Amino acid sequence: MIDHSPLPANALKLNVDADSLEIPAIPRQGHAILGQSRAKSALTFGVAMTSPGYNIYVMGESGTGRLSMITDHLTSHAERQEAPSSYAYVDNFDNPREPVSIELPAGQGQSFSKDIEKLIDNLLATFPAVFESPTYQQKKTAIERRFNQRYNAAIDLVDQKARAMNVALYRDSETITFLPVRDNKALDEDQFTLLPQPEREAFHKHTEELEDYLSDVLLELPQWRRSMVEEIKQLNKDMISQAIEPLFAELNRQYQNIDDVITYLGELKKNLSSTIGDFLMPSRTQDGTDSSTKRAILTEQYLPNILVDCKKDSGAPVIYEPHPIYQNLFGRIEYINEQGTLITNYRRICPGSLHRANGGYLILDAEKVLTYPFVWEGLKRALKAGRIEIESPFSELGINTITLKPEVIPLNVKVILVGSREIYYLLEELDSEFSEMFRVLADFDNYIKRTEESIAQFSALMCRQATDAGTKSLTKGAIVRLIEHSCRLAESQNRFSARINDSIEIIGEANLLIADSDAEEIDKQHIELALAAREARNGRIAEEILEEILEGTILIDTEGEAMGKVNGLTVLEVGGSNFGAPVRISATVYPGSRGIVDIEREAELGQSIHSKGVMILTGYLGHSYAQQFPLAISASIAIEQSYGYIDGDSAALAEFCCLISALTKIPIKQAFAMTGSINQYGQVQAIGGVNEKIEGFFSLCQARGLNGQQAVIIPASNQRNLMLKREVIAAVEQGLFAIYAVSNVNQALELLMGQKAGEMDQHGNYPEGSINEKVVARLKEISEMAEKEHEHEEG
Repeated sequence: MIDHSPLPANALKLNVDADSLEIPAIPRQGHAILGQSRAKSALTFGVAMTSPGYNIYVMGESGTGRLSMITDHLTSHAERQEAPSSYAYVDNFDNPREPVSIELPAGQGQSFSKDIEKLIDNLLATFPAVFESPTYQQKKTAIERRFNQRYNAAIDLVDQKARAMNVALYRDSETITFLPVRDNKALDEDQFTLLPQPEREAFHKHTEELEDYLSDVLLELPQWRRSMVEEIKQLNKDMISQAIEPLFAELNRQYQNIDDVITYLGELKKNLSSTIGDFLMPSRTQDGTDSSTKRAILTEQYLPNILVDCKKDSGAPVIYEPHPIYQNLFGRIEYINEQGTLITNYRRICPGSLHRANGGYLILDAEKVLTYPFVWEGLKRALKAGRIEIESPFSELGINTITLKPEVIPLNVKVILVGSREIYYLLEELDSEFSEMFRVLADFDNYIKRTEESIAQFSALMCRQATDAGTKSLTKGAIVRLIEHSCRLAESQNRFSARINDSIEIIGEANLLIADSDAEEIDKQHIELALAAREARNGRIAEEILEEILEGTILIDTEGEAMGKVNGLTVLEVGGSNFGAPVRISATVYPGSRGIVDIEREAELGQSIHSKGVMILTGYLGHSYAQQFPLAISASIAIEQSYGYIDGDSAALAEFCCLISALTKIPIKQAFAMTGSINQYGQVQAIGGVNEKIEGFFSLCQARGLNGQQAVIIPASNQRNLMLKREVIAAVEQGLFAIYAVSNVNQALELLMGQKAGEMDQHGNYPEGSINEKVVARLKEISEMAEKEHEHEEG
């Protein structure tokens, strides 16, 4: 009998002693991350490099704590940096379509805005009161008096001449009329008609002469009026200047070291003359314009639009933009509908994430940046030019949707892109500018080596997360089960999965499941309960496949023997769950020279790696059995009842054993299932999903009843990947189920067929009666048949 010992139960999973588990305390500052020394080092380097182009791409899978580590690292570093400048937009009085940007020291943006608000309040309190003062009224009256004196003197000259002509001059407001006089009494129209014709004609003649004279003496009247208006304007301007000078003196002193503010205050001061004349003159206050309306007018015209204003001691900003559409990243301009027309001004400019992160760090999701239109090109353009330009991305398409062109703002930001490996290599290949702008790669590991130090860190991190999440505390048994779960996710007894979030989620799910129980702590059985509940939620398809096998719809035997048939193992991935499912692999052999036909490939269901496995199988056949004669064989291999695409070479070992059984007519034990890849020298190679594959076959055997004969054959190199469920381990301990690890195809053949495989001697021969000797004999027989057939056809 062949002597192959199954793996002991203690080799089927990682064994951690809960009593010896030491749980150190994790400092409250920051978010602890397990391992990732390479990524931390790269991130530290990238942050320290201030040269252009040293932006950072953080590469790795989601759930590994990338964002948490980045945010905590940047925040701690940014706290030691100076806060960046504040920025505001103000009106460009010369060209309102191009608002002007103002740079202020950190923390002074809002205070500047409040100072302008105070200035507006003072203006409303000062005007129109200034124009109602006695001093102003006296000066204005004097100017008007001089005009009236000139005017009256000219009219008096006309009046004197009229009297000499016996004509009366009458003034009604600014209207002048002439009337005839008789007996020192002016005549009305009826009396005038009764005068003799010569007198009437004389009066008309005198009137024409007087009107001509009136025109002569009032020839400079428009000039006199213009001079009066100019004098009043200058008076108003002088009064305004005199009144606002004290208001601006304090502002100029306060902001004397900020050039942008001083320039703006100068422009504002010049513009106030016309604004006060338009809205705050005494005549304007009588037209129904109330104080709130005047305040709104001044606010819209003068109050700065503060885009960003970092507090003085806040350090550099660290901004994460979860939704990086163009407007959210670069800012936007809002519009209001006024009587059916869309209008806007500088106060409706809204900042984007680049504005808020300017002088600090901006974290973006790489996939989203590439997904949203115009964002990637716009980001590269901004980083390359070193400035933020608020514009419509649609302007490049010839669609004009913008009425403002704000002044650009200098950009000094370090961008951290967080994304997958696929996106990184895609950008590196297709975008020549990517490597120039993102020179630092922070590569997060998928796995973390299991050491005493990492076990202690993992334990402390789980306890910290339980505390932060407000769940019940964890026992050492619960932590051990979480360690086992993380190692299972990593498919290794020697490594943790870097997806720490998966373990953290289990803590929350376990806490919910025991919320109504009397348990004061989360123990090992509670973690088991949460894992079982998760598997049940995602297990519909696995249960349906198992039911179909039990009902006989899918043909899988778990007892007896059969030629050319073997149980293979597959892993199916549906949604977020992976589960194993056994499949039947069959082979047929017949004389001919077609070679080994992979039915899956012929049906275009077998993918490239699976087809490669079948080709390697052919190579091993020729190497091991056809050194002394040509390999002439026709065979067909199929994975039965598979109706989808098949990839991977993990079925190669099972396909080889099935082919040998069909070739030698030696039956295979159907109580066995197997998985493994092979090379051209018959060595069995490791495969993925070993735990799910074993458990898939075990579930079938358990459903039909364990009899101690059922077993699974796996590659010996997969032994370190075993992290099996406790029910499988319990069955192995009781001798009801077995797992064998093999390193070459001969060991697998011996287990499946119960016969010696046989080793080749120095002459290239196998022991008589061995499996391999029968294979050689059968292949030689087929080769001779083919040769005779060929000779017969030639004869």
